[in-house]
Amino acid sequence: MAQSRTTRDRRNEAQGAASATAQHPWVKNLARVGLAAIGVVYILVGGLAVRLALGPGGGGGGAPDQQTALQQIQAAPLGRLVLGLIALGLFGYLVWRLTEAFADSAGEGDAPKGLAKRAGHALNGLVYGAIGLQAARLALGQSSGGGGSSQQEWTARFMSLPLGRWLVGLAGLFVIGYGLYQLYEAWREKYRERLSYSQMSAAERRWLDPLSKAGLVAHGIVLGLVGLFLIQAAYTFNPQEAQGLGGVLSEIAQQPFGPWLLGLVALGLIAYGVYKLAQARYHRVLAQ
Repeated sequence: MAQSRTTRDRRNEAQGAASATAQHPWVKNLARVGLAAIGVVYILVGGLAVRLALGPGGGGGGAPDQQTALQQIQAAPLGRLVLGLIALGLFGYLVWRLTEAFADSAGEGDAPKGLAKRAGHALNGLVYGAIGLQAARLALGQSSGGGGSSQQEWTARFMSLPLGRWLVGLAGLFVIGYGLYQLYEAWREKYRERLSYSQMSAAERRWLDPLSKAGLVAHGIVLGLVGLFLIQAAYTFNPQEAQGLGGVLSEIAQQPFGPWLLGLVALGLIAYGVYKLAQARYHRVLAQ
């Protein structure tokens, strides 16, 4: 009994320390920079995808992804400095998300639904932390180590593990579930719970609602397709079937009416980027 209380006390102390970390002003400020960085990246990806949808006369080339957006920033004046700020913000965002997951600073609880949300926080933080690592490498003048095949490379690594094929399939189901949840957020306007509307002007509230919905729908669809490709890779035991954001946009472009579909998704990704910028400024927890 005493040993059980000691274990519980240690766990509570660890959660308390993690929660205090999540509430630290520096972590909050870095998380806001990270949200802004995510917004900028998605706006760039969406803009590049619009050019791709317009055809060779509008820019053409391969489908863009987060890596492409970071390279565009690197080529701009003071690009490496901006990349350094993006990396710092995304690392802060990673810390904040992990504390939400393990310390439950968002109050999700220990029920299955709450645990699923906390796992989503952790996965979300790790994904953007990896993008932050790419940004940091580019800021230092190094190769990002990513590229268009990074999704296949990571899938191949997981498949080489014991039960790796099942892990990839479960990851695909989880990504699909997260994409569906974003559609649910748009439908039920759950995104409003994250934003402090009292700090916005009436004009900001008017344009933010449709942009948030459009952005969540587009991002949810993209995530659902990423998850389907992961499941296909697991089923065929072929990591080359896995696709990231760029691969999904390429697949959309190759469908009937592909340029129109790609253009709609691209505009949705731009809207998602604006939504993330709004979160950076008006997030209910971070703005406190």
